[in-house]
Amino acid sequence: MNYDALRQEVCRYAGKMAEAGMVIGSAGNISARGPGEDCYIITPTSLPYSEMTPENIVVCDGEGDQIVEVENAPSFELPIHVAVYKARPDVHAVIHTHAIFSAILSVVRRPLPPIVEEMVPYLGGEVQVAEYGQAGSDDLAANVVAALGPRAAALIANHGNLTVGKSLAKAWAAAELLERAARIYVESLRLAGPGGQVFTLPADVVALETEMYEVLKDS
Repeated sequence: MNYDALRQEVCRYAGKMAEAGMVIGSAGNISARGPGEDCYIITPTSLPYSEMTPENIVVCDGEGDQIVEVENAPSFELPIHVAVYKARPDVHAVIHTHAIFSAILSVVRRPLPPIVEEMVPYLGGEVQVAEYGQAGSDDLAANVVAALGPRAAALIANHGNLTVGKSLAKAWAAAELLERAARIYVESLRLAGPGGQVFTLPADVVALETEMYEVLKDS
């Protein structure tokens, strides 16, 4: 089995994530669902993105055992990725970033409501905050799956965010949109001030666009 194309793609989006300032050092991680069952292509642990090449990208099973032998170990956050793939057969890519405005909301444990038109058809609606769990733990993985639900994004308490998609391109687009919406929300709260109001999309629009999300996520 040749995994080169997926390893190259994971490495390319890891570089985009770092260039966008959504992570520093070796923080965050990206994966793609591999061919067959229990196969994952994921960024390695503790390797700065500035040094990462496709040859460093790990191909492993859900336990972290390597299918293609490389010197690097899989991301410490592999349990989150595996849990998401098992819960969501429609998901083929997972991106976890420490983007600033998403992290701000995660620290104050504030969900991101549907405040801009793109959020519902492309993220699935309000973005929930996963309950706190220690990094790398099965508890955190379960909490993220619960917060994600059927949507394309979740915030991770005191940590960052996670987005998913049918492809790495879709998961990346969701990551960019999530951080943009998070920034709009944080700045809107600041502008509104104490007692001020930030307006969300009307309920009927959210309902209609949620139906659109169910179609678009599989396209």
